Amino acid sequence: MTELKRITKYGYGVGHVLNDLCSAVWFTYLLIYFHHVLQFNNSLAGVVLLIGQVADALSTPFVGSEADRTDDLPFCVRYGRRKTWHLVGTILVVVAFPFIFLGCLGCWQAEDWAQVIYYAPFVVVFQFGWAATQISHLALIPTLTQDPHDRTELNAIRYAFTVMSNVVVYSVTWVVLGLDPSQTVVGPEDAMKFRYIVGIVMVIGILFVTAFHFIVRENNTYSMLSPVAAPPSTEEDPELSNCAADVPTAPTPHTTCTPHFRMKISDWLKEPQTYQVALVYMGTRLFCNLTQAFVPIYLQDSLHLQQTSVAIIPLIMYTSGFLTTMLMKPLNKRIGRKAAFLVGAVIGSGGCLWILLGRGETYTHYLIYPVACLLGAGGSTMLVTSLSLTADLIGPNVESGAFVYGAMSFTDKLSNGIAVMLVQALNPCVNCCPKCSGYYRSVLAYYCGGAAVAAALGVISLLPAKIGHRSSRSYTTADSSTSSAHTESAPPTPNHLPPSTPHPGKAAGGEEGAGCGRGEGEGSTTDQLTPDVNTASEEYQSVPQGLRNRLSSDPDSSIVI
Repeated sequence: MTELKRITKYGYGVGHVLNDLCSAVWFTYLLIYFHHVLQFNNSLAGVVLLIGQVADALSTPFVGSEADRTDDLPFCVRYGRRKTWHLVGTILVVVAFPFIFLGCLGCWQAEDWAQVIYYAPFVVVFQFGWAATQISHLALIPTLTQDPHDRTELNAIRYAFTVMSNVVVYSVTWVVLGLDPSQTVVGPEDAMKFRYIVGIVMVIGILFVTAFHFIVRENNTYSMLSPVAAPPSTEEDPELSNCAADVPTAPTPHTTCTPHFRMKISDWLKEPQTYQVALVYMGTRLFCNLTQAFVPIYLQDSLHLQQTSVAIIPLIMYTSGFLTTMLMKPLNKRIGRKAAFLVGAVIGSGGCLWILLGRGETYTHYLIYPVACLLGAGGSTMLVTSLSLTADLIGPNVESGAFVYGAMSFTDKLSNGIAVMLVQALNPCVNCCPKCSGYYRSVLAYYCGGAAVAAALGVISLLPAKIGHRSSRSYTTADSSTSSAHTESAPPTPNHLPPSTPHPGKAAGGEEGAGCGRGEGEGSTTDQLTPDVNTASEEYQSVPQGLRNRLSSDPDSSIVI
């Protein structure tokens, strides 16, 4: 297995910088720009963000399924399926995102609702491009390398550039808004400053994404389907005898392999853990995104701080969150993922409670900084752990992992859009008034704190269970029927057992799922390999089903499936 070059690793890491820069501006400054700079009605400002979140939620599963197609155009085959989608998404982001902060060109005096109609197409195009870039960039990891250590390093480098992107946004905002110290609050006169901020971050993002497309090469040939080594001899390792033997036997209690059932979308929808983990992920994202969106407005409308505070406080939150991630590995190792998540929920909820009780000059000018640290540390702990819980849920079912991530992202985007819309619609005042001071304090305390509590309840419901354990027994029934027909007509070779022979995946007592062979429903004709190909291997599972079908039906193919 060839190790990735360092330049390729860092070239991959910079591929999501443009998305990260735009995301930081979108969540942190969209509402304050539309409400304070453009003087939009609170509800209509929320509508703009809701349109974007709904567009992103609908785009995610569509892009995920389309990016996995194998019947590509010639350009996609040569350039790479993932990189093609990444390029398309990048172009859409570059074309659409700046117009959101340029004002309504030619209609700046129109009614707010008419301006929303003007902004809506740009928001939709931006969110579709953002989703295409994000999903294709994540999907490149298993394409670039099969080495789990390289994959971990790629994720780490990617996150490091995410941190730097957010730091750049808040630093640029701090500098630009601080050019005129006489202004105390953000207002219509700051419209040009926000255009400078967007212009600077777009130039930086374009430079990095260009480097990504020149450096990274995608292998779109799937040569990893070449035969793999035979399983270890059972004489050398008796514990593997139940997995490698050609005859079915009951597994011993010390068997180290895990049964792998192929999961379809319908199978995931039958799994209770899918909804439990979705609740955890949705609550976590609500906490992180709502604090990111409403803390700047809280600083301006409730605490009446200097306009540079809308850059300084988010920067402190993100920095504290980044430092907390360095403790996640030893924390998870010592107390486990679920307990680590609950610790993060307690920290984040503590920050929300402090906001609810915080009053006076001391809190406004000094204690707001430790509150920001609590929000950042709690959100980061919950987010990192929830992503790990999602990976645990997927387990060996990498063939449908994209659907799981897409489903989680769908709940995240949609719930965030609805929550922001509700907050803005229930705002008791149109312009800044005394009621605003208490309103956004309550939003951060009850909405964000409630999201953290809901996510914690989701984790508590998972405490008795092993995440990734499949409770359903009706896996891929269509493939099972196909397999049965094929098996009845097949000769009794090692890979085609007679129908009367017990399945290796069943124990002596006839219970399913106790063994280490294929699980029920994994006998599809497209999965009946020769002894040289291992269907449970990561290399095999990373190849789309459509390509396997084509190869299995191609008599001239040099790859036997």
